[in-house]
Amino acid sequence: MSAEAAAVTGESTTARELLPTATPARTRAALRELIRPYRRTAVACFATMTAATVVGLLVQPLLGHMVDLVADRRPPGDLTLPVVLLVVVALVQGGTTALGLSLVSQLGESVLARLRERFVDRALRLPLAQVEKAGTGDLSARVTRDVARVGEAVRSALPELVRSVLAIVLTLGAMAALDWRFLLAALAAVPVQAHTARWYVRSAVPLYARERIATGAQQQQLLDTIAGAGTVRAYRLEERHTAHVTERSSAAVGMTMRGIKLVLRFYNRLHVAEYTGLAAVLVTGFLLVRAGSVSIGTATAAALYFHSLFAPVNSALVLLDDAQTATAALNRLVGVTHGPAGEPAPAAPGSGSGSDTSTPGTPNTPDTPDTPDPSVPYDAPDTPDTSDTAPGAVTVSGVHHAYEPGRPVLVDVHLTLRPGERVALVGPSGAGKTTLAKLIAGVHRPTSGSVRLPRGEATDRPSVALVTQETHVFAGPLAEDLRLARDAAGDDELRAALATVDALDWVEALPDGLATVVGEGGHRLTPAQVQQLALARLVLADPPVAVLDEATAEAGSTGARLLERAAARAVEGRIALVVAHRLTQAAAADRIVVMEDGRIVESGHHDELCAAGGTYASLWQAWSGTRANPGHPPHTTTAPTPKDH
Repeated sequence: MSAEAAAVTGESTTARELLPTATPARTRAALRELIRPYRRTAVACFATMTAATVVGLLVQPLLGHMVDLVADRRPPGDLTLPVVLLVVVALVQGGTTALGLSLVSQLGESVLARLRERFVDRALRLPLAQVEKAGTGDLSARVTRDVARVGEAVRSALPELVRSVLAIVLTLGAMAALDWRFLLAALAAVPVQAHTARWYVRSAVPLYARERIATGAQQQQLLDTIAGAGTVRAYRLEERHTAHVTERSSAAVGMTMRGIKLVLRFYNRLHVAEYTGLAAVLVTGFLLVRAGSVSIGTATAAALYFHSLFAPVNSALVLLDDAQTATAALNRLVGVTHGPAGEPAPAAPGSGSGSDTSTPGTPNTPDTPDTPDPSVPYDAPDTPDTSDTAPGAVTVSGVHHAYEPGRPVLVDVHLTLRPGERVALVGPSGAGKTTLAKLIAGVHRPTSGSVRLPRGEATDRPSVALVTQETHVFAGPLAEDLRLARDAAGDDELRAALATVDALDWVEALPDGLATVVGEGGHRLTPAQVQQLALARLVLADPPVAVLDEATAEAGSTGARLLERAAARAVEGRIALVVAHRLTQAAAADRIVVMEDGRIVESGHHDELCAAGGTYASLWQAWSGTRANPGHPPHTTTAPTPKDH
């Protein structure tokens, strides 16, 4: 089944390989790393919240003292001081609690902002092959729902959890200060609460992890259905796709309902613990008062202390629900930012941009997750470098590649691109042209063999840039869209790059010139203008190697010649590999490489290959024949197929 057919029917040819999820130990280490710059704020949070809790613990002894005054039939005036002290305690506790919660919120938001920034940075650097295998639904679920869930926990659950834990610990200490036997009585509730918490955590962690996966699958199905809506309608597959969406949604709802049932059982067990503990404290107080060991006021204070534990204990245990959900989401985020077992998440090869669909650079070897210097050549594992080519060349040696085991796309490919040479890659659909282009561009890594790139002269330049027909225009001023390729580029440099690709005239004719807002909600650009922007980014990025994968295909025949001239000027002086959409591009190249069934079958100049009467001669004859017949559209030799991609 082809990838297109899989998208239409809602089925997948292979199981999704989801993005990594961090282990709990890895997540804790990542949190320590994220909090490290805010250690002073963390200490201030702890000190302020501790002070607020200690002050609040004075309420119960004051109330107990008032009970003793009444039991001893003291004059009403004796109650004045305890009442005043209660007011003072309330004011001080309110002020310190407000300050402490604000500090906790500040700490949580700062750490969350740092996590978001790192997640976005690593997500943008993920290898496209890994994102494609995982599906955009998994990544979008992490960016939206997982980030939102962690943010909600930071804003609401974290401050309350900190306050609850401090209240529990200090209140138990205060009960021990009244009489150690009150503490023992209160601890009667602990076994029930501990068993409840352990049972809940053991049940909730895998449940919420499965819920997040089910939600990601639901989102992926929705994205696939919406993106392919036109195809779905054309093949009258609405009912089938509706069934797939219903199935994924039902699975997600089912997991949510299991979570709700789990929470209800959790609450029931907590009520049993409350009754057990309060009964034990009241019985202990009665016995101690009868024996004359404590006063009625002290027993009252102990009972009030335990009753005051209901809220923080229940809050802490109930917050386990939010904590487990947030932890499952956080594990998924840390899996991207730090990797599953502590290593940095795989980064996209290199930096800089001459394309909107791929980040240019050189990939890592498959067994090394760290991103190398983008100017350094790379080899596939276990493949010695045997090239004897001149410095500055691109060398592809013995490359084999397969997206699925047993289904090779490239077989024993050897190719050398010399400095300054423009090479056209042609062949019938499914020949492997796009795959070879992406291997050289660093989007994929070869299954075996090696791809060696030249070192860039400047460390801030990418070694290779890829421009495809699927160019994205970012919303915002056109100048900022261009500066994606080089942040520090001035307006004069932007204009020079635009002039190189023959785009300066129409840019200056825009309402605000370089400041014109383009992209979604802004000025609409034609397909040819969009491709000129991509080529201008290539000029600004200034890589030594440029890969153009059907970069002029979207322009249509009217803008084809303009874009071909622009592309030729953009790659001037660079090593250029052009996956030719039109054979006129191939005819104008320094050399033509012909591919068929994943192999290079011919290589040479246009005239030589035409005279040889091989595959290229047949393609040229078919293409030029349809061009000569005005009643037929031009023959396209490079329409991508799933095998190519």
